[in-house]
Amino acid sequence: MTAASPRVVVLAGGVGGSRFTAGVRSALRDRDVVDTAAALTVVVNTGDDLWLSGVRLQPDVDSILYALAGVNDTGRGWGRAGDTERVNGELAEWGAGWPWFTLGDLDLGTHLARTGWLRDGASVGEVVARLASRWPLGARLLPMTDAEVDTRVTVREGATTRTLHFQEWWTRHRAALAPIRFANPGIDEAAPSAGVVDAIAQADVVLLAPSNPVVSIGPILAVAGIRDAVASTSAPVVGVSPVIAGAVVRGMADVCLTAIGVDTDAAAVAGHYGARADGGVLDAWLLGEEDAASAPDVEAVGIRPIVAPLWMRDAATAAALGEAALAAAGL
Repeated sequence: MTAASPRVVVLAGGVGGSRFTAGVRSALRDRDVVDTAAALTVVVNTGDDLWLSGVRLQPDVDSILYALAGVNDTGRGWGRAGDTERVNGELAEWGAGWPWFTLGDLDLGTHLARTGWLRDGASVGEVVARLASRWPLGARLLPMTDAEVDTRVTVREGATTRTLHFQEWWTRHRAALAPIRFANPGIDEAAPSAGVVDAIAQADVVLLAPSNPVVSIGPILAVAGIRDAVASTSAPVVGVSPVIAGAVVRGMADVCLTAIGVDTDAAAVAGHYGARADGGVLDAWLLGEEDAASAPDVEAVGIRPIVAPLWMRDAATAAALGEAALAAAGL
């Protein structure tokens, strides 16, 4: 690859990750990179996957897939644009599924295709590649692992505790139940999906999207070999803060951060990831203009702070953030 066509790896999950990934792709196109699919690899969180009504769902994979394909529902932030919910209503009539977890009809087509391929023996990585081949995404999508490592949340209810699937805690309860811990059973034995470690090793820059640090980026880095690959790559590693002016941009990541003892603060999240020189994963950290006063705190933990506009309000601002992240790596 030439200097004008860098090899970029993004670790991502959720709506923030999908918007950022699309922004990075736009930034590459603005640099006249013709084959962005060869330049851009996205390692996607699969910790929030689940089985529901007999089909396998991959919410983060689908959010990024649909966003890059331009078929996502930008209003809701998830699912397909213009989708209907007839099957979801019929499932409810049968008392099947989760009435508080909507499956759109077009979206269900994706889940059925995925489940059929998995049951035929395809790996998760192979399935994601098949799904991605439908549209010219301008990026290569890789799941973090082929193993099932669904996130479980242990919550406190009065004097007792119970454990829920992450999606029930997140979607049904809107993170209102106080979490004690998050776990991904089986993740210690899970291996990276094919191509993940090589992509990181060969990258010119590794970017941590402004995704939930605990349940999106956290599981990716917890897969054996991925954190080591990030820590040892010769490429600069640049993260983007998911916190602006003391508040999360979207969702309930603040509840997740509180549960692991991290303040909802841009500098605190940088400290949570840590500097590569100190055993962490970051070289540089983009924080919002609203948090410019925290730049010395980021620098104090050995991470280079870069103040930039972080709000991704539309395609143009997402592309500007993608460009800022590439520039932070000296590209």
